[in-house]
Amino acid sequence: MRKILTVFGIAAASLVYSQGMFMLNNYSPHDFHGNLMAMNFNGCVPAVMNNDPATMVVPANSHMGNSLAWKIDNYRDQFASSLYPVNNWIVTLGTTSSTIRSWNHGSLMPGGVISNNTQWATSKFHMYYAGTGNKVIGFNTNLGNATPNSCITSVDYFSTPDGTAEWFTISTGSTTTTYLQIYP
Repeated sequence: MRKILTVFGIAAASLVYSQGMFMLNNYSPHDFHGNLMAMNFNGCVPAVMNNDPATMVVPANSHMGNSLAWKIDNYRDQFASSLYPVNNWIVTLGTTSSTIRSWNHGSLMPGGVISNNTQWATSKFHMYYAGTGNKVIGFNTNLGNATPNSCITSVDYFSTPDGTAEWFTISTGSTTTTYLQIYP
């Protein structure tokens, strides 16, 4: 009985901290170009980030309302379910080493050590005029979890004359969803 309770306790604790879903709603008339990072806030590692931020583009007017949002259920399964899949993730397990891992690498599976010990933390992005290579000057930032920690420094709200962006997390029971919302 004690073993069963221990297993349930560990499983419950890992669900409280696990990666959760990420959702980017781009309601703006600009294209999002950037990266997304998850990490362990207690020791900064493991940390996971999309490998090539230059290729991560979420077009203007891509959100849940028109089913074009960037949604990531988890590191692995997002490849088949996301409209904007991440092919490779940079995984950092220590302070001096990083490796590039394919989306289907066993270490990135749901319920694994990495996904259970990371949370969506930040996105460094720049907005571009839709369909062009022209940046919207000043509409760029590091946006993410603004809770003070030793790993990252981010704001959870950013505003310019060209638009605003906000980062927040909603938890309901065992479900956690982190949102990055961009508005005109």
